[in-house]
Amino acid sequence: MDLESPLPSSPSNSHHRHPPPRRQPGGWRAVKYIIGNESFEKLSSMSLISNITVYLSTKYNLNGIYVVNVVNIWSGTSNIATLAGAFIADTCLGRYRTLLYGSIASLLGMGAVTLTAIFRQLRPSSCNAQNPDHCPQPHLWQLLVLFTGLGLLSIGAGGIRPCNVAFGADQFDTTTEKGKSQLESFFNWWYLSFTVALLIALTGVVYVQTNISWTLGFAIPTMCFFFSITIFLLGRHTYIMAEPRGSMFSDMARVIISACRKRRYSVSSYSFYDPSMADSSHEEKLVHTERFKWLDKAAIIVNPDEELDEQGKPKNPWRLCSLQQVEGFKCLVSIIPIWISGIGCFVVFNQPNTFGILQALQSNRSIGTHFKFPPGWMHLAGMISLSIWIIIYERVFIKMAKKITGKERRLTMKQRITIGIVVSIVCMVVSGIVERYRREAALRNGSFISPISFAFLLPQHALTGLMEAFALVAIMEFFTMHMPEHMRTVAGAIFFLTLSVASYLSSLIVNLIQTVSGEFAESAWVGGHDLNENRLDYYYFTIAIVGALNLLYFVLFASRFVTSYDNKVKLMEDLNRIDL
Repeated sequence: MDLESPLPSSPSNSHHRHPPPRRQPGGWRAVKYIIGNESFEKLSSMSLISNITVYLSTKYNLNGIYVVNVVNIWSGTSNIATLAGAFIADTCLGRYRTLLYGSIASLLGMGAVTLTAIFRQLRPSSCNAQNPDHCPQPHLWQLLVLFTGLGLLSIGAGGIRPCNVAFGADQFDTTTEKGKSQLESFFNWWYLSFTVALLIALTGVVYVQTNISWTLGFAIPTMCFFFSITIFLLGRHTYIMAEPRGSMFSDMARVIISACRKRRYSVSSYSFYDPSMADSSHEEKLVHTERFKWLDKAAIIVNPDEELDEQGKPKNPWRLCSLQQVEGFKCLVSIIPIWISGIGCFVVFNQPNTFGILQALQSNRSIGTHFKFPPGWMHLAGMISLSIWIIIYERVFIKMAKKITGKERRLTMKQRITIGIVVSIVCMVVSGIVERYRREAALRNGSFISPISFAFLLPQHALTGLMEAFALVAIMEFFTMHMPEHMRTVAGAIFFLTLSVASYLSSLIVNLIQTVSGEFAESAWVGGHDLNENRLDYYYFTIAIVGALNLLYFVLFASRFVTSYDNKVKLMEDLNRIDL
């Protein structure tokens, strides 16, 4: 019988006919839209980021230093903007709307950059082939159009980057063991989708931009931004949308100021202001901890008549904070040691992506007689190794561990970060050995291009991908899981801030080594036009020492903060098994 056909109204029919149960929002049903949105967004943004240097050099005739400054300032601004995006998401807009508005800003920015490729009037005229040293420079208004597009992309990145992972994490109930397991899988699948998007951007789109048409090459990511927004809106009815609860940045300032005002009072002599969380019962209440006890002074009630109103709420939030605000700030302070170790990982991560490309330019890139391997494709080795490991870990390692032990086993966060740092050291040692081999072959041959194949450089890029799969995914997961739910946007912003600081620190190290080695060695280790005249292998070995120092720092100090998290996870697993 057709259930959709009209039936006569009867008591029996009305008694047995019930509307179908409404599906609960969140879970993998919502996450598939979020990952789809993220994949198209990353494909779009990385299509520009990976080739912006070539575009500025060839189409705007900008010199090397100008190009480096533009790219560095734009990249740094995009990463710093994540802090502003996190603040806006937590105080007024919420993660859903911040993501949506950030995506729209990115679409407008990519559209503006595409216009510069379509209309020649928006760019300076091409260089004269007979006099390439005197190229027409862009007018101020032409640069203004370009920088407007890049500025909109930075604004969009500020809204997207701190919220996409946090919004995905919102879709799972982390108070249950199933939800925590699903969340860890989400991190891996999110990173896998991110990598697949990069693979497409660095192969197909970059090839189109360089060899076919900049107009088509920029139109493709513009359309991808449009698809990203469309997919995101299609899933709007499936999302769990947490309301903004105020910025953690404001709470940080309040906790510090309140604790300073009460620095002369003893914590043990007063009671704490610790109101109930009836309005947010879906979120676990933070347990009062003994760490950073000085901050507890921000929550002590010294004089109830002066500090509390008739409803029992603080009269001045800059003098009395709740215990939950204090514990939230403690969570933020406790990730700083891991944040520092993450900067050390990203310093190593940046090397193959910069000097590794220069090595490829001075290596034999011929495949057959008619094709040369593009240097930008060297990144693919790391992305492929990352993707293969995540698939093996999720589909093989975990299942085998469950068969052997009878329960689900995953590598602890401490194990993953430690392995990642060790891999980073190996990566730099391998890079140094390969560079010495490449350089010596070029000097023996008396040529700018070494006869050594580019394939010898692939292992160092593959090791970079494994380091990312182990350490960087774990660090991102730690930032997100270590924070209360309402602070996850801040966790995302801190992760991208790590990228920014590591980039600036990498530049500082390069300049420092160039200056010092130029004074005490026959020639500077880095900085010359010809790598064969430098000693890049010495530079790689120096970065390996930096990685070794990072390993010692993590093992001897920072790992204790991860160990406490791993022990908490294990305790919850044991309690759940006892309950079962």
